Amino acid sequence: MDHVPGDTSPDPAPSDALPDVAPQLRALRRRRGLTLEAAAQRAGLSPAHLSRLETGNRQPSLPMLLALSRIYGTTVSELLGEAPPERDPVVRADRSEPVEADGWIYRQAGGAGRALQCLRVHVPYATRADIVRVHPGEEWIHVLEGRVRLALGEAVHVLDPGDSAHFDSLTPHRIGAADPAGADLLFVHTLLQSPATALCLGGPTQGDPT
Repeated sequence: MDHVPGDTSPDPAPSDALPDVAPQLRALRRRRGLTLEAAAQRAGLSPAHLSRLETGNRQPSLPMLLALSRIYGTTVSELLGEAPPERDPVVRADRSEPVEADGWIYRQAGGAGRALQCLRVHVPYATRADIVRVHPGEEWIHVLEGRVRLALGEAVHVLDPGDSAHFDSLTPHRIGAADPAGADLLFVHTLLQSPATALCLGGPTQGDPT
């Protein structure tokens, strides 16, 4: 059992509104290999508060459940002990609507709610407006058409059709097409909680992409 030093405040009466949440919270945290303190810090909670949630002495709010589900790489449904709905493993091309953000055009190429985000992306020509990204996870890109300029830290790589790159996204990185016509690529990212529009899109930054 996790012990929270110094936590002597009385616990409120347990709530029976969400009976499956407490054991699920503890099991999922341990499955992710997180201590009580580490998980609480990521969720913006005190260790004492998270301990009460895990023992059923306090009922979590919906924002808390959403935050914890992202940290544990799961869904609110799993936290509530509900069986996940059956997922269609096939993503049909005609059902994937394109979305544009700052000149990037992307289509979902994988299922929603997965630990991998899979996209087919049209990348515009690299400009000074391209932002440098740094965030947890891994990224894999595979060039379908055109040429891609990939800046990783201090190094710059130009990828041709058929080339791929696989890197830790904690390395500062910037992606853009090497030619004015743009480029098409497959993009896979491991971080469940990052929305597609936050994966390397837009925003001003300093410096030149070359």
